[in-house]
Amino acid sequence: MSHEMSHLGPRAFNHEQSSDAEQEYDRLRDLARQEASKRGQCFSRSQEAYASGDGAGAKQLSEEGKAHGRKMEEYNKQASEFIFRENNANGRVAADTIDLHGQFVEEAEEILEERIRYAKAHGQSHLHVIVGKGIHSAGHVQKIKPRVERICRELGLQYATEENAGRIYVNLTGGEAVVPPYQPHHAPHQQYPGQQQTHHQQTHHQQQPQQQDEIEQVVNALLPRVMRKLEKACCVVM
Repeated sequence: MSHEMSHLGPRAFNHEQSSDAEQEYDRLRDLARQEASKRGQCFSRSQEAYASGDGAGAKQLSEEGKAHGRKMEEYNKQASEFIFRENNANGRVAADTIDLHGQFVEEAEEILEERIRYAKAHGQSHLHVIVGKGIHSAGHVQKIKPRVERICRELGLQYATEENAGRIYVNLTGGEAVVPPYQPHHAPHQQYPGQQQTHHQQTHHQQQPQQQDEIEQVVNALLPRVMRKLEKACCVVM
């Protein structure tokens, strides 16, 4: 199994982000790619050893390959969690929105399924899913969007592409997906000492802890399943 892990850089983020955050995300994906390469080399050498009659050597190389595979999975787990928190936390998206930028397809699938479960359990009627436009994919083909659409079909949920082609509107009630007018989300302004909050800022501030709890619940629930699934399937990026 191989993983397509291109250098994602700032395009993995759906907002302005510090170079430190970009570098950390790239570092984790690069480390995962290196471990995947080492794993492949070990398995190849293991097969050669087995063919030459060196069973003990083949077994040792196979175990080394599995160890590199576990390291690869751990680095990918860290990268997935890191980019999810960066793109979805602290008011960067609205409470009815989830951003899947920077996720591998299998990671995005698990994240979305967990997010839908959370939303339905808390009586949310819809979800805006940011999938990206595929601008940075090979051939400019959207990879995440088709998987999101498939998940919706499997769950019996109607969906529609929004005016922004990188977003999908999902009706969680089972009804028709009628896309509401697009309203860009703006992060709250920084509150300075002595500055009076507006009603909008107060409301947003009150919602943040709930949204943070939601992020934690999604992250904690999805990551083990993501890693198990990545053992069996090749992952591609947007």
